[in-house]
Amino acid sequence: MNRWRTLSLRGRLVLLYAALLILSVGLVGCYSYWNIWQLFISSKSSHLRASAKPVIEHWLIDCNLTEQDFVHLSFTAHDAASLARDLTSRNTVAVILNRQAKILANGKRLPEEPTAPAPDNHYLRRALSGENEITYRSKVNATPVLVLLIPLRPHPASPHIFGVVQISTLLTDINRILFRHGAMLIGIMAVILILGVAAGFWLIGISLKDLRGLLVTCNQITSGNFTRRAHVNNPRDEIGQLAKSFNQMIDRIETTFASQQRFVANAAHELLTPLTGLRGSLEVLLRGAQDDAAAVARLSRGMYKEVDRLIRLCDQLLGLSRLEGSSNVRKQRIVLSGFINDFKNQAQVLAQDHSMIIEPGPFVTFIADPDLLKQILLNLLSNALHYSPPGTSIILGWRLLPGQVEIWLSDQGIGMDAETLSHVFEPFYQGKAITVSGEKGAGLGLSLTQSMVAAHGGAIRIESKPGQGTSVFVTFPLQ
Repeated sequence: MNRWRTLSLRGRLVLLYAALLILSVGLVGCYSYWNIWQLFISSKSSHLRASAKPVIEHWLIDCNLTEQDFVHLSFTAHDAASLARDLTSRNTVAVILNRQAKILANGKRLPEEPTAPAPDNHYLRRALSGENEITYRSKVNATPVLVLLIPLRPHPASPHIFGVVQISTLLTDINRILFRHGAMLIGIMAVILILGVAAGFWLIGISLKDLRGLLVTCNQITSGNFTRRAHVNNPRDEIGQLAKSFNQMIDRIETTFASQQRFVANAAHELLTPLTGLRGSLEVLLRGAQDDAAAVARLSRGMYKEVDRLIRLCDQLLGLSRLEGSSNVRKQRIVLSGFINDFKNQAQVLAQDHSMIIEPGPFVTFIADPDLLKQILLNLLSNALHYSPPGTSIILGWRLLPGQVEIWLSDQGIGMDAETLSHVFEPFYQGKAITVSGEKGAGLGLSLTQSMVAAHGGAIRIESKPGQGTSVFVTFPLQ
């Protein structure tokens, strides 16, 4: 078993293929050999019976044994001897037995004629009971012989049996033919096995070539080369499908790795900006500005603002980390129409110079965390307010989809281009658009929103075009 484990995949497949090939070819060869042997035995048996039948019929007539009433009087050893001699030839010998299983005559007269085997009482009893087709093998001086038993009747339809003819013939000629046939089968099987194993080794090597290439690609990717991809000759087979899935996995890993690198760089940049401001203010204070009350007040307000920004940034980062799984989501059944009506009151306060419109959908209930759902809507509303000019409308509504409920929010703001849409959910990504107020956030709002939606098993998508506003669609499963 240990040696099997140390073999390569190609070696295991070749050994398994060779074992199956040997088994199948061996079974076919044995079945063929057995069928031919049965054919020879059946043919020889039928030939002996067909040759013996007319001889026995003439013998019955010549000896006046066709009348069953006189059988016990007319059947003598002399009559049996004549039948035995007539049925005996150079390769065949006949023995005549009476109902008491006593040998009345043996047809062998010449030395070159075969020797008859001793009668087998088991088969002899079956023949005396009326069974016609009895054929079995026996041995005489270690030489195999074929034995036939033919019950003697006054006529074929008679139920009375007054003796049995035992005809035996040597199987030397059949064994000789079967030996040549077996040798030929062994030779053919050996050629088939050699060619089959060689072809299997070659075909398996070709099939595993793509797998070896996949291994090389894996090693190159492990060393840090994420640009490498697996290439196969047949993309439709199992290895091709594996290579396709592997390439998709590497694409995702490369995207995730690049996103993480951008996240770390952006996080460091966002944290460094307020920290740099704090350091600058502290340096001014250390150089003597603490004696100037107005400067101290101004610097203190600036440092407080930067610290507040740092706290908000850390809170958002902690929010992202908490939503990695769904363990922090406290779900309960929510009636969406009532929830939206409650949210509308707060939304109208935040909207200020904007018009807040609710387009109610059908009655629906679903399972969600009400606090997170409220935060999702607040984040979406905050983005819409920041990128929409005063006096425009913000529309909030919902509708039913198969197995889902979709909540959507649309604004009439400046919109986003295709490049911004492709990165909008990345942490710290802010795009090129400027908010109406001229201020930019940390770029974590939509990332946090996406994490909150994903924690519910839902999905979020955005449709937007420059100058045509933005629509955000959030779906939650009903079950």
